[in-house]
Amino acid sequence: MNIMEVNQNIVEYYDELYPVSEDQKKFFAESINMYQQPVKLLSIECGTGTFEHGLAVDGIDVTGLESSPELLASANRRRRTQLMSIRFFQMTPLEMGRFLGKGFYNIVTMLNGRILLTHDETLLKKLFYDCKQLLTEKGQLILSLPNMDKFSAVPMATLPDRKSIRTALYTQIWTDDKGNKSLQLNLQTGNGKMLPVMKDIPIYPLTAKEIQSFAMDAGFTQCNFYGSFDRQPFTPESDYLIAQLF
Repeated sequence: MNIMEVNQNIVEYYDELYPVSEDQKKFFAESINMYQQPVKLLSIECGTGTFEHGLAVDGIDVTGLESSPELLASANRRRRTQLMSIRFFQMTPLEMGRFLGKGFYNIVTMLNGRILLTHDETLLKKLFYDCKQLLTEKGQLILSLPNMDKFSAVPMATLPDRKSIRTALYTQIWTDDKGNKSLQLNLQTGNGKMLPVMKDIPIYPLTAKEIQSFAMDAGFTQCNFYGSFDRQPFTPESDYLIAQLF
């Protein structure tokens, strides 16, 4: 099942299931304050663009990339109602190195575990390299993803549920006999109906150790890891991993 075909089931609920926390806003505000205005930010796989619009309201020059046409359409509908320095493009992470300006962005970010969908080690290394090339000399890459060291149970690991008043999102990671991992997401609506969002989508179980290795190979020199956007220390028991790479 193609990821592009199933995202339509989650578009209506996306902002509820992936809310922008005050800790996330503060984390990025502190990162943005490290640079002279206007700060240029690239958001890879930006979803419906809610977070990106908030940054643009605050004067940040924002570029959002999204591979899902349904999510991109939602982001663009919001953009047309406001006059801000923000634009969205349908583009995969593997295409951005060819089409975007090198050395242009102060901050590049990829949130909500979307980096796991780059399911090949070689392509992941290319992603880190491309991000480094797109950044200014003192730019930074910010990632958020599940702590894959914690969610490594075989054959199935269950990630923390995401819930709102209207819906719930259930996420499972399955491991086959060859060790390959895949993602399954199911959305439960208010009337109890279960809708598929992703099924048998290959992922790469990216860990903190590998992030550091890939980042150093790509030219980054500093890796800061946190367990949440409030900068709590990252531990083996953390549900999530926030990586800040310079």
